[in-house]
Amino acid sequence: MFSKKDKPNKPQNRIDSLIGAGTVIRGDMTFDGGLRVDGHIHGNVVCAEGKPGTLVLSEAARIEGEIRVSHVVINGTVVGPVHAADYVELQGKANVTGDVYYRTLEMQLGAVVQGRLVYQDEARADKVVQFKPASAD
Repeated sequence: MFSKKDKPNKPQNRIDSLIGAGTVIRGDMTFDGGLRVDGHIHGNVVCAEGKPGTLVLSEAARIEGEIRVSHVVINGTVVGPVHAADYVELQGKANVTGDVYYRTLEMQLGAVVQGRLVYQDEARADKVVQFKPASAD
């Protein structure tokens, strides 16, 4: 009845990289695999192109910038838009100031989003027709 394509992939359990508490990074960051953040990042956090990536933000974590990953679990603070190709989990201490783009969303009691929740449907995106602007006569 359900194919694997219908089910979203849950975040992977493996963490490849860790940004520890007390660490501050200024600048954009690209990763693949699993990344856990306990510190602060002032810049964009992006998954390497064409590779799956899971971002986990602890309660103490703070990211000021855009997030673009396939899976994200947030329990800290994000100031900026969050783009998740598959899965977003907002835990009880999550505080997001910005729009959240998701395919599957899990939101716990206490999580705060100051922005829009925007559902992204792959099938709908394939059906979008581009219109050419009218030419001036």
